[in-house]
This record gives sequence, structure tokens and C-alpha cells, in this order.
Amino acid sequence: MKKHLIVLSTLPDEDSAGHIAEEILRKRLAACVTVSPGVLSLYWWRGKISRDREFMLIIKTTASRYNELEVLLRELHPYEIPEITAIPIVKGDPTYLGWMEQETTTGFFQGT
Repeated sequence: MKKHLIVLSTLPDEDSAGHIAEEILRKRLAACVTVSPGVLSLYWWRGKISRDREFMLIIKTTASRYNELEVLLRELHPYEIPEITAIPIVKGDPTYLGWMEQETTTGFFQGT
């Protein structure tokens, strides 16, 4: 697994998205969580195609924090089967990636 990840999860409303994003940050399981409102999700559910407006969490974290992040998402998520998918970051600005690492450990970014 790559060292840095983008984790995606969709939620039904702004309140649950904001609450979960803040809990993730409080526990230092991510350096940043972007809440994107009004995404339209179409998906198979119980034998039919469903269509819902959702809020997308775009979670910037490290591989070392992924397992704890997944546990927290499962614990707080209102869906029966929540989306929890991780995408490796193959390349990125070294300063930004360093900030991600720092904020998911001590939380005191010093820069480079």
C-alpha cells in the first residue's frame, strides 16, 4: 500500500457529513476532510437502481492511519453498508505530503 491515501465516503446529509469529518480530524485520522455537497449517486441497492443526493467526504490521510479511520467510519456511519474506499496517492507535492504525515501524527506542521 502507498504511504498516502485519499479515502472516499458518501453520507446522506450535511449534518452527518460534518459530524464525521470533525471526528476524523479530532482523532488525527486525517490531515484534511473535504465535504462536497450535492453529489448525485446512482447505485444498485436491493435489486433496483437507486438515485440519491449525497455528501461526499474526501479524506486525505496516511496508510498508517487507515485501519483506525475505517473503524471510526463504520462506527459513526448511518448507512448499512457505507462506502469506504481508499485510493493511493502516487505522486504529490512533497510539502503537502509532509504536512499530511505531520498532521496525522503530532499535529504541529513545521514545514520544510
